[in-house]
Amino acid sequence: MENTVQESFFKRKDIEISAKRYLQDALSAMAMGLFGSLLIGVILDTLGNQSANLFGTNMFSDFLIEIGDYAKKFMGAAIGVAVAHALKSPNLVLFTSVITGLMGASMTGFGIAASGGPAGAFAAVAIGAEFGKMVSRETKVDIIVTPAVTLIMGGLAAKFIGPVFGWCLVKIGALIMTATVWQPFVFGIVISVVVGLALTAPISSAALCIMLELSGLAAGAATVGCCAQMVGFAAASYRDNGIGGLVAQGIGTSMLQISNIVKNPWILLPPTLAGAIIGPISTCVFKMTNIAVGAGMGTSGLVGQIGTFTDMGFSLNVMWKVCLLQIVLPAVLAIAIDKLLRRAGKIKDGDYKLEL
Repeated sequence: MENTVQESFFKRKDIEISAKRYLQDALSAMAMGLFGSLLIGVILDTLGNQSANLFGTNMFSDFLIEIGDYAKKFMGAAIGVAVAHALKSPNLVLFTSVITGLMGASMTGFGIAASGGPAGAFAAVAIGAEFGKMVSRETKVDIIVTPAVTLIMGGLAAKFIGPVFGWCLVKIGALIMTATVWQPFVFGIVISVVVGLALTAPISSAALCIMLELSGLAAGAATVGCCAQMVGFAAASYRDNGIGGLVAQGIGTSMLQISNIVKNPWILLPPTLAGAIIGPISTCVFKMTNIAVGAGMGTSGLVGQIGTFTDMGFSLNVMWKVCLLQIVLPAVLAIAIDKLLRRAGKIKDGDYKLEL
């Protein structure tokens, strides 16, 4: 009887502790918050600095740099509202989560000098929002109780949980980057494949790379892995989807192919193998690097390429490497592997078809 009452309460409050709600819905929303703050902030800041380098410091470049800095500074707030919305929070909880997101991203813990960062913002918002939902509209002073509970519980998470999450993820990211320098061939393959698959799966590769603070060779391998998925699917599926599919997947997302992958998992092999081949070429031969914001984006909005130029500098030498490893090779290899699988009868016309 007691379990039934609890289940009824959680259902009425729309509180669902599940992998789908958190790893799919909330994490994807977190990525949107990152896109609307940190990611676009980096792009605008880069454009402003490039404009200043080309034409000298001017009002336009200063303006881009300034708004880019603001966008990056309020990353936690953007994550807060995005995650709270994904968790189906009522308005008072949603608006208060702007603050819990900021706290989660910037607060340091007791004995831990590191701030929570994106992971801390996610933890603070998730805990604050769920407790806020529990008390929402349960008292006559809802306008005080709901935001107070959301802030207090979110603040506790920001102080005690966020910094631990942030510290652990940064250390894991540092370990991955060190391992990539130590064994660039092996980890070039592993990182390219894993992050590329995360991009195509209904989770956020961008959020993953940002939380791990990937940079250097590891970020370069992650970038080509994501490019292999996006450009690879776009090129291999051209006969099924035409120009619309080329654009939607090439600069949009390869996640569009999820339902087709479920029907025929063989179609995942061409872009994945392409990534496995290009990964070590990136780390061992061309020494490609990137920043965390661009590492998990691939060719989506060309953010991966902008990140590469931000980290390696904008020059003809870097440009041809970007074109070769992030666009040409993914397309050529995916098409070649796709043809082999078609001859083997594993893939046929229509397997990549999208309803655009």
